[in-house]
Amino acid sequence: MSTTDRDPLPGPLLGPADIRELAAALGVRPTKQRGQNFVIDANTVRRIVRTAGVRPDDVVVEVGPGLGSLTLALLEAADRVTAVEIDDVLAAALPSTVAARLPPARAERFALVHSDAMRIAELPGPPPTAMVANLPYNVAVPVLLHMLATFPSIERTLVMVQAEVADRLAAAPGSKIYGVPSVKAAWYADVKRAGAIGRNVFWPAPNVDSGLVSLVRRPEPVKTTASRAQVFAVVDAAFAQRRKTLRAALAGWAGSAAAAEAALVAAGVSPQARGEAITVEEFAAIAEHGPASGGGSG
Repeated sequence: MSTTDRDPLPGPLLGPADIRELAAALGVRPTKQRGQNFVIDANTVRRIVRTAGVRPDDVVVEVGPGLGSLTLALLEAADRVTAVEIDDVLAAALPSTVAARLPPARAERFALVHSDAMRIAELPGPPPTAMVANLPYNVAVPVLLHMLATFPSIERTLVMVQAEVADRLAAAPGSKIYGVPSVKAAWYADVKRAGAIGRNVFWPAPNVDSGLVSLVRRPEPVKTTASRAQVFAVVDAAFAQRRKTLRAALAGWAGSAAAAEAALVAAGVSPQARGEAITVEEFAAIAEHGPASGGGSG
């Protein structure tokens, strides 16, 4: 066999028949409640690992590994992989799948955390340097933001989410879909769309399209005296009534419309602007002058 005939990632990866056999053996049916759609295409997981730029020295955390499609591909590329799985049956089965399909030297570099990702405060082993995940669509944004906040060692993230959510996460100021997820993700990272995923690579096939989102960690956006919680409070208030001007939308946050206007003027932001036009840096400046920060307006 010539080198061109060889599959670069042979054997271990799961195909459609493998996925269905595993699911049948475990009595598993994907549930809408947990947003489960299992990837059944080996080429797709290869593409995800490649797009994520996983390196041989990376410690990768994966949220929602399911039956292990992506997990196996990550273990072939990374130094270590820690998977966080909430489902009892899936969590119990995954270590056996890894052990059965990978050489011992690779399998021993896998760790499983049986927990809700939203409650995770620490992970075993070295700090994660990357996160790669097919996130359950119903909790994708809160899980992503929680992991970025909890593990500052995560330098690079690639997540597969519903296409609409991917667009929102990567949206820039001035876009109609720019909102809370866009600003909060931008607090942590440079965010961009990294590709589209077809419906036929999942079982069951979802009734929505999927997209990849890349997030590369960067320093906090500005040297601000406001805390992340204070900045996020302004963001939440601004978009809770996104059709209103910031003067009106931030009145409750500031204590009055006049106080909101004073904070906005001090931050160099027009009181007549709307949240969808404001950068994360500007939100930080507004927070600096808010009532809770002890800034320029109270």
